[in-house]
Amino acid sequence: MDKPLFVLDSSLPYLDGLVEQVAEVHRFPHGEFTPEHIRGARALLIRSVVHADKSLLEGSGVTFVATATAGFDHIDTDYCQMAGIGWENAPGCNAAGVVQYVLSSLVRWSLVRGVSLQGKTIGIVGVGNVGGRLAQRVGALGLRPLLCDPPRAEREGADGFVSLETIQAESDIITLHVPLTRTGKYATAGMVDEAFLAGCVRRPLLINACRGPVSPSEVLLQGLKRGQIADLILDCWEGEPTIHSELLQRCFIATPHIAGWTADGKWRGSQMALEATCRALELPLPEGLWDEAVLYTPDTPIIDLSLFPEEERILRAQLHTCDLEATTQTLQAAPAAFEQVRRAYRFPREASAYTIVGAYPEEKPLLKQLGFTHIG
Repeated sequence: MDKPLFVLDSSLPYLDGLVEQVAEVHRFPHGEFTPEHIRGARALLIRSVVHADKSLLEGSGVTFVATATAGFDHIDTDYCQMAGIGWENAPGCNAAGVVQYVLSSLVRWSLVRGVSLQGKTIGIVGVGNVGGRLAQRVGALGLRPLLCDPPRAEREGADGFVSLETIQAESDIITLHVPLTRTGKYATAGMVDEAFLAGCVRRPLLINACRGPVSPSEVLLQGLKRGQIADLILDCWEGEPTIHSELLQRCFIATPHIAGWTADGKWRGSQMALEATCRALELPLPEGLWDEAVLYTPDTPIIDLSLFPEEERILRAQLHTCDLEATTQTLQAAPAAFEQVRRAYRFPREASAYTIVGAYPEEKPLLKQLGFTHIG
């Protein structure tokens, strides 16, 4: 029986030798996804830079679209439903990477600013795949989480959640993990406005690793100038790739929308997309699917805690997995090179790729909480 045709974004990693087992494969850069190039395809495997809408899909013969990303606003789901085209995203594929970004950035901030994280309160706004995992890990750094997710609180009950006003009143650190929504009761576009910052009692560190328009650039800049927020860690920017140059220079950590980019997360996204496609089209799963051996070994996979000061051992282990200082310096030196810095970013490995040696018995539960699995 002839194999179906799959058209893949050529930047999707970790699929060579897998997808060919079940399909004829054509690969194109995202800019070359055209009706002509996908004609005759049964399925598309894409990233967020490919817009799967009527202008691309109509008349193509595509019956399934899989995106190797957690987000799916680049898929016109209404058109797909009308046209009988199935689709699936990869929820949670990059969640561990965003959590790693936030934790490592907090460690860098603590060490450079000389601010202990012990006993500080972190307000987590948005408690989905990312916020929920972050809440499970911040205690390992001595932080007390407050969880704010009004839509979830409305659906599930208020137990375990606090209001946005409580976040403003009690948080030493506020980190944003909400989807970008522009309408409805809980619209998040422009959520961090002048009134929000004016209500922040404790002059918090603010982190945005979700979507840029949630915290407009000029509002953040004025918040810094007025002393309403102490510092900024920004991965997502209003108007990216054209970003606010003065705000960029004032950020403690500034990165070009790479928070979820780990080798492990990219691998998970690709595997999820291929598996979903095979199941939707009733094809056998390829041999070697979910084989982690394709992931690279870190340059320095051993973390020897004996090398660090007593009070920094856990912090340094976390920072070893992902340090954004060099990326920040590169972006701040060349604001117009947002896309180039993004493309040049080397995906880090997550904590499970490292081996910890020299851990004290009381440190092992904390390291496990941070995601390390090889602890000696």
